[in-house]
Formats: sequence, structure tokens, C-alpha cells
Amino acid sequence: MTEPGFFEKVYQVAALIPYGKVTSYGAIANYLGASGSARMVGWAMNNSHNKDNIPAHRVVNRKGLLTGKHHFDGTNLMQQLLESEGIDVINNQIQDFEKLFWDPSKEL
Repeated sequence: MTEPGFFEKVYQVAALIPYGKVTSYGAIANYLGASGSARMVGWAMNNSHNKDNIPAHRVVNRKGLLTGKHHFDGTNLMQQLLESEGIDVINNQIQDFEKLFWDPSKEL
């Protein structure tokens, strides 16, 4: 069995983000031992639209901004998905970001 590639590892972590929680590109990169690779995690999330059960809408930037929203179908799909989980978003900013933040390094 071959070792999964970086994108697959990102998807494995992203699939574990609990409902109603969010994490950041950098937190996933750090968990995978690739600190400084937040942008690569972002690329993985951008390419996850053809993957099942990858909650890419739960991955945001380190400040809680919906920086990847233009990769979702429709104008506000990322925000709508987050709001359907009870997460408040105002001006593309997750409210109570620190309270909702899920850090895979501490949780897994």
C-alpha cells in the first residue's frame, strides 16, 4: 500500500472536522508536519469539490475569514453551509472564531 499524497492527507484531516466547528489551512498544515504549507492546504481544499464527504466549508484562514468562498458554487454557498451548522458569519468573518476553532493537533 502506498503512502497517501499530501492532498489525500489534507482530506483525511478535513473529513474529521466536527459539525459546527471550523479550522484553518495553517492548523491542518501544522498537524501534518508541514508548517508553512497553509497555501498548499488551500489548494487541496480548492480541489476537493469532486471528493465526497470533505467539509471544505469548515476550513478558513487563520483570522476566520472565508477566503475560499469563490471556489464554491453560487454566491454564498460556503457561508450558507456554515450558517446551516449554526455558525454566524458577518462580512465573510466567522463570529466567535476562537470558540468554534478546532485544532487537529490538540484533538487528534
